[in-house]
Amino acid sequence: LSRQRYWLGWRVVGGVPGARPRAAAPELILETPYGGFSSDGREYLITLNPGQPTPAPWANVLANPLFGTVISETGGAYSWRENAHEYRLSPWHDDPVSDPSGEALYLRDEDSGRVWSPTPQPCPGSGSYRTRHGFGYSVFEHEEDGIHSELTVYVALQAPIKFSRLKIRNLSGRPRRLSATCYVEWVLGESRSRSAMHVVSESDPVSGALFARNPYNMEFSGHVAFLDTDAEVSSFTGDRSEFIGRNGSLSAPAALTRGRLSGRSGAGFDPCAAMQVSLELEDGQSREVLFRLGAEVDAKAATRRVLQYRGSQMAQAELAAVHQHWQRSLGAVQVRTPDPAIDVMANGWLMYQTIACRFWARSGFYQSGGAIGFRDQLQDSMAMIHAEPALAREHLLLCAAHQYPEGDVQHWWHPPQNRGVRTGCSDDFLWLPLATSRYVQITGDHSVLEVEVGYLEGRLLNSGEESYYDLPQASGLRESLYLHCRRAIEHGQRRGVHGLPLMGTGDWNDGMNRVGEHGLGESVWLGFFGHEVLQRFAVTAEQHQDPDFARECRAQALALRAALDSQAWDGQWYRRAWFDDGQILGSASNQECRIDSIAQSWSVLSGAASDARQHQAMASLDQHLVRRDSGVVLLLDPPFAHSSLDPGYIKGYVPGVRENGGQYTHAAVWASMAFARLGDSARAWELLHMINPVSRRSAEQVATYRVEPYVMAADVYGVAPHTGRGGWSWYTGSAGWTYRLIVESLLGLRREGQSLYIEPVIPAHWPGYSLDYRFGETLYRIEVRQNPGATLSLSLDGRPLVGLAIPLLDDGSTRRVLLTWPAALPAQAGHTPTATHTEPAP
Repeated sequence: LSRQRYWLGWRVVGGVPGARPRAAAPELILETPYGGFSSDGREYLITLNPGQPTPAPWANVLANPLFGTVISETGGAYSWRENAHEYRLSPWHDDPVSDPSGEALYLRDEDSGRVWSPTPQPCPGSGSYRTRHGFGYSVFEHEEDGIHSELTVYVALQAPIKFSRLKIRNLSGRPRRLSATCYVEWVLGESRSRSAMHVVSESDPVSGALFARNPYNMEFSGHVAFLDTDAEVSSFTGDRSEFIGRNGSLSAPAALTRGRLSGRSGAGFDPCAAMQVSLELEDGQSREVLFRLGAEVDAKAATRRVLQYRGSQMAQAELAAVHQHWQRSLGAVQVRTPDPAIDVMANGWLMYQTIACRFWARSGFYQSGGAIGFRDQLQDSMAMIHAEPALAREHLLLCAAHQYPEGDVQHWWHPPQNRGVRTGCSDDFLWLPLATSRYVQITGDHSVLEVEVGYLEGRLLNSGEESYYDLPQASGLRESLYLHCRRAIEHGQRRGVHGLPLMGTGDWNDGMNRVGEHGLGESVWLGFFGHEVLQRFAVTAEQHQDPDFARECRAQALALRAALDSQAWDGQWYRRAWFDDGQILGSASNQECRIDSIAQSWSVLSGAASDARQHQAMASLDQHLVRRDSGVVLLLDPPFAHSSLDPGYIKGYVPGVRENGGQYTHAAVWASMAFARLGDSARAWELLHMINPVSRRSAEQVATYRVEPYVMAADVYGVAPHTGRGGWSWYTGSAGWTYRLIVESLLGLRREGQSLYIEPVIPAHWPGYSLDYRFGETLYRIEVRQNPGATLSLSLDGRPLVGLAIPLLDDGSTRRVLLTWPAALPAQAGHTPTATHTEPAP
């Protein structure tokens, strides 16, 4: 099957006599053949015509910290409470060809018996559909036989409830009798195949909502899922077999052919929840039907929640709260540049992807993870500090609580019980001191260092053991966050024969899990990364009145710098690693993986390499890994395929795909950051343009890239015949790093406590740009003018300032800043604030 074939069943029917004209399509920017952004960039609009589906599902992720749903442009969706892997309410299919769904809405003409969906699937009507994905909501618009429908789907700001708000207007010129049916296939666990036999359904005697529970789910046995509506329910069923019919499907459910549901519920059925409401509309009349899907910790809580959220006013208030939340959160930094493709990403979509998908949902169309990754969400939180500093602070403490007294950490864990994996990975624990130092530097909040947090207690890895999965216990030891960071750094002091950090069972690249599995292999990248961590934390230690540890950090950083300089340079670029047996990886002498991107980028970002080698390393990266003809930036080259080298499971990927020689967008962003740090504006912006999904707008580019043009993809294929195809969109840490690349590395925003600095690296032809920064309740409106012949100057509310520091004061006012920036200012190369801005060398 293909998506094209799947959609050929979409019926094409002539216009409806007497129907009122449809509203004109809104003005779009940055268009593709399927749609484009709204003029303010806050929505992505997709027009779906019969037989013309998007090349792959174009989804939205709607979530709060407790509940979420992934919904595609066709209306295909799955939902969960608390953990997208362990407690799914409806099934996750991971099928980008047919995009099936376990959730659906139907409209039925009770006079003709005709059935269609207000969404493009599973039962498409005639003509086109319009889908609008926005921050926290998606809207589906359609007109069928004179019935106009608008379905708005959103998740409550804090409660575990998903709203489906269906507005129906009769434009047909005659009275109509309709019914609306909402359907959900219950999972209440990881998969239907394992949980369906255990699910028990019932109609709640107090509220009338449809309840379901799975008493055999070990961690969610008491939880109760519910489906509810405000309208009077005309019929319902808890039996999927009844609803779809024998050998049936959601595209033509048998129950809707009959027109009424049996009211069957209980144990032993193929579980679902389907409820139907009847509607009568005069010509020109509108009606609204609300369906709510959710879950609570027990039946009493579910009943209370159902009753609490009933009513149109409550639904409207929740939608208004969602809009208000995202407007404030995403509005912390707003930019206006000569390039709208940069503005739409920086002003909303990158940070929305980071918070809603990565941080809260921890799930996307292509991965239903549910777990919290120690290094993963810490990196996301590092990008969220301007928008959500309280969330970033909270996450530092959460991660510290998942550290062992030995200094290592849970690589990932599943809430709520926190079962997880202890591994021999060598970098994840070091993200804690780096993220903590960044948070303290930016916010000036030193109090977080004193907060006491407990540890986990579990057995050490056995000899030769790569990892183990279990439920660790809480340790009796509690220490300050500062001491947690010290333990992490001390745990990372192990060095090999070349004086570089031990690779363990993978550094940042988990796929290289066999390079140092026996405890002797060394990582060059980790040497640069460790140098950055030590330099940053030395400053934190000094500010925390711990000068002895600050000196120790700087001494270790100097030793790493010396080892990297004497051992890791390969002649034209930096090597990647040494295997346990002493073989080199990432060298010109290798047949595969001769050069690896991240060792080159971090030689610059860490400041550990000499200026000459930084420039040469990045020139080599540009020569060997930047493929301008196909628009990809490879992670390494050549990919692993036939040589005797066995770096780990990375070799299991198809050569040229994901970490095995494709574009791993995470690393491509670091390359652009490194060019910005060198002051190379042209190449930094060129790489950003290559990795920005908005840049792919022509029919050919969209057909090649396939995935969404409004969010980042984790990887892009680098091998024919799929070169340039995006993979694993939404759930990727590259969104947060791309945000930092734009806002910090290129537009130059850097905050240090109560001071703000703007040190841009922008294209020479730009006249300038403007940036709004919200500090508390004060809005700083900053205009940057680039003038090659001008003198560097900075003014606040018309008064000149000495130096480049903009003082921050939370007084609720609007302040105006003007910065005149000479183009190609020599100081740019040394002071450009990148993701890894370092202190001067000791």
